[in-house]
Amino acid sequence: MTPAARTQVEPEKNPERRGLRKGLYLIPSVFTAANIAMGFYAVMAAVRGFQFVGTGTEGDLARAAVYLDNAARAIGWAVLFDMLDGRLARMTKTTTEIGVQLDSIADVVTFGLAPAVLAYVWGYGATLEEGSGLHSLAWFLSFMYLMCGAFRLARFNVQASRPRILAEGTIKVDKKSFVGLPIPVAGGLIAAIIHFAPLPLVEYGPERAQIYSVLLMALVGFLSLLMVSTLRFSSFKTVGTRSRSMRTIILAVALGMLIFLYSRYVLLALVVGYILNGLLSRFFGMFRRRSELGEANIQAKLP
Repeated sequence: MTPAARTQVEPEKNPERRGLRKGLYLIPSVFTAANIAMGFYAVMAAVRGFQFVGTGTEGDLARAAVYLDNAARAIGWAVLFDMLDGRLARMTKTTTEIGVQLDSIADVVTFGLAPAVLAYVWGYGATLEEGSGLHSLAWFLSFMYLMCGAFRLARFNVQASRPRILAEGTIKVDKKSFVGLPIPVAGGLIAAIIHFAPLPLVEYGPERAQIYSVLLMALVGFLSLLMVSTLRFSSFKTVGTRSRSMRTIILAVALGMLIFLYSRYVLLALVVGYILNGLLSRFFGMFRRRSELGEANIQAKLP
């Protein structure tokens, strides 16, 4: 082949590589868009379910439970999409600034707004008297949940970029753990509870429904505090990154089958276990540090 012929053939290969590269950049964005779609569906399903909760008849409450359960399932699917878009972006090295910001906006909608609306519809929206002190407190806690979730995402973005002007006094970023409870876990817990018992709380009678509503309000407030706290929660970003990942694949398949068969129990157990793991790690870490300090003081006093 002559040099002139080679120059005519070689330029034709480069546009194909560039086109393939552009296609890779779209893959994480597709999962982010699916995340937003699930959040939108969860909000709309919750609103539709609230129309049936308002009537109070047994048949309508059963129909409302179907809508609320579908909304909770949508948030569960969104958790999966949120995990996949970040991992795919890191695997294909297609992380972009606009993708990071779009992912945060999607999380605010899906794991901030949607669970707050869902908790109101399923729980205290119909059980607490409108205009009462408890009802106003429920509005406030739902709003604070959304605000704390948005602050958690903003803090994560700042710590990820680590600008020098804000680096002083901030917590050191550790890729193996998150600072504060991730908002998908907070929203996932609310969704898992509703998926476990989708019937609205008003079904349990006035007295029990009010007690359950107060407990739900306490949970929403507790999750809000965990999101803006400095507690460490595992990120699991290193899972499956080693060359010998057959065990990880087998565990993932087994877990997927358990979720398919017993989703109401397994999803709730997974979320509660994740949160307890972070809380207990901090609790035992405090005692470990105290014991180390005590040993250091004793050794310092020895001649």
